[in-house]
Formats: sequence, C-alpha cells, structure tokens
Amino acid sequence: MTTAFLGDAGPVDAAEELRKALDRHEIPADVHAGHGLALVSVWIGLVVWCDGERFWWRTGWDDRRQRFTYAWHPAVDPARAARRLAFRYSDLRRKHKRSRENPP
Repeated sequence: MTTAFLGDAGPVDAAEELRKALDRHEIPADVHAGHGLALVSVWIGLVVWCDGERFWWRTGWDDRRQRFTYAWHPAVDPARAARRLAFRYSDLRRKHKRSRENPP
C-alpha cells in the first residue's frame, strides 16, 4: 500500500488522510475546516485538530495543573496516528455509549 507524502499538505488534506486511515480501522469520522485548521470529529470527547504539520487531541485531565493533557503526532504519518487514535477511541467507547444505544 502506498501512502501519499503529506509534507506540504494543508490542514484539510492532512485531516482527510487521517479520516481515511481511521476508516481502515472501521472508525467513522468527519472533517471540518476553518480558521487555518482542520478538525476530525471522531467520538464524544475525541476531536483531532490539525494544522497541516501535526495532529493533536485531548487525552485526559491534569488535576494538579487544572488543564487538559494532549497527545500529538506528525501529520506526515496519518496511519500511525490513526492507530494511536484507535486505542483512544476504544477506551472512550467503553466509557461513553451513544444515547440512542442507551434509551431512558
């Protein structure tokens, strides 16, 4: 399989490559663009930001510093970023079921 080189890709192009890589893991996602960034919406609590050079996403909360913690990955490697995100997605799916899967 050949992966396009994303060294000169813009945020939307890189985000689309990540969306395709997530699709290979059977993870649906949507790409949204604006203000020089692209967002890949994956799941409740899992949004990936992209500036064309890197992807970053929230991984948790630091109680001591009272701020979110983040992971990041170079945008030139969407396949490996998707693999990392697949682990996060799996964890979040266990914690947050969609409301239509859990009727009142």
